[in-house]
Amino acid sequence: MTVQARPLPSPPQRSGVLQFARFVAVGATNTALSFVVYVVLVSAGAPYLPAGAVAFAAGAANGFVLNRRWTFGTRGSIARYVLVQLAGLALTTGLLRLLVDADAGRIGGYLVAIPLVTVATFAANRAWAFA
Repeated sequence: MTVQARPLPSPPQRSGVLQFARFVAVGATNTALSFVVYVVLVSAGAPYLPAGAVAFAAGAANGFVLNRRWTFGTRGSIARYVLVQLAGLALTTGLLRLLVDADAGRIGGYLVAIPLVTVATFAANRAWAFA
């Protein structure tokens, strides 16, 4: 009787690892850009909620261009991307409001909110907008 060995699972595809690394890099540029826009607007006297919305939109626009061309290499769906970003905007604004009301501060609240929203929008974009 001959026993056949089960094949070992294949290692992760290099392209998948590269894609993830690129997504993280794009996310870092989105976060940096949105943070700078937010700080500039708040420092100039803009109310924090509209400043958060404008900052999020700046990061979202940057993210679509870079993810479409560099990360996923696909056109993606602009309509789906916009829906994901609108959900992210609502989440950002809601979290920012809760955190500022909880005395996290306008800048500190944004620093807490944006990574949470980034993870949520990454999952939605990968599974739906750029699928």
